[in-house]
Amino acid sequence: MVKTLERPAQKTSATGLARQRRRSAVAFLAPMVVVLVLVAFAPLARSLWLSLTDARIDNLSGQFVGLSNYVGAYGLFFTGDGWIDPRWATAVGNTLRFAVVSVSIETVLALAVALMLDTEFRGRSLVTAAVLVPWAVPTVVSAKLWDWMLQQQFGVVNLALAQLGFERIAFTTEYPMWSVVLVDVWKTTPFMALLILAALKMLPRDCYEAARVDGVHPVKVFLRVTLPLIRPALAVAVIFRLLDALRVFDVIYVLTGSTESTISMSGFVRDQMIENGDVGLGSAASTVLFVVIAACTLVYMKAARVRAGEGT
Repeated sequence: MVKTLERPAQKTSATGLARQRRRSAVAFLAPMVVVLVLVAFAPLARSLWLSLTDARIDNLSGQFVGLSNYVGAYGLFFTGDGWIDPRWATAVGNTLRFAVVSVSIETVLALAVALMLDTEFRGRSLVTAAVLVPWAVPTVVSAKLWDWMLQQQFGVVNLALAQLGFERIAFTTEYPMWSVVLVDVWKTTPFMALLILAALKMLPRDCYEAARVDGVHPVKVFLRVTLPLIRPALAVAVIFRLLDALRVFDVIYVLTGSTESTISMSGFVRDQMIENGDVGLGSAASTVLFVVIAACTLVYMKAARVRAGEGT
């Protein structure tokens, strides 16, 4: 009889506690939601509206033109000369190629650096600090530094090549995309290495002790133990870098300008808005860029979730 009286009281107390927690969660999240709406959704809505108008840089209150900035003779797609505008197609191709190549190289290098920093050796703290220096340098500054270093006549890289008997190379004109990838890999690999190193520090050491006692080869330990355990952190690092790489602008603009061989989607948006003054078309391109980034993120997260489910 006592138990039957206690159960409704306990249930009422638990319901009250859950309600109190929900109110606390709403109170803590509300300021963040307000800030997010002001700094993210409001500009996005403004950009979406401008993409539906013929707004110019000297007249932002343009007339409504529907989807003509997206589809049609003066739009991004189905222009009459093909299903996509050639300039926009070049920008999309450059961006995707840069994102895939740079993120792939950074992931491999960052994994190697993180594994090295996870081992015990003298001066590890100093090496860790030195590895993080490129990440601390602003992107524009690092791009300009590499622009000087890769300069054909007086750059230190070409001076070193000349000392070794090789011909001087105009890196930023003969290999513009690879020059951009080089600078981006140099700058952002430490960021990924730091995220992966944090995941390595959280791994249980008893697994490695058991593998060492059983005489398992280190490569097999890495493939069978380390890699599956750090896969979630690795997926997060790749997503962060992929989002950053898809909206790349500054390193390309400083190193090579708005050339056809390297112009990105963000560079296309900048050219349309600033150089041509066509805010409507630039806003349409920026909206498509947002959709591409969101789609890539959803696809990658879905794939990572499926792999994680298969691994469990």
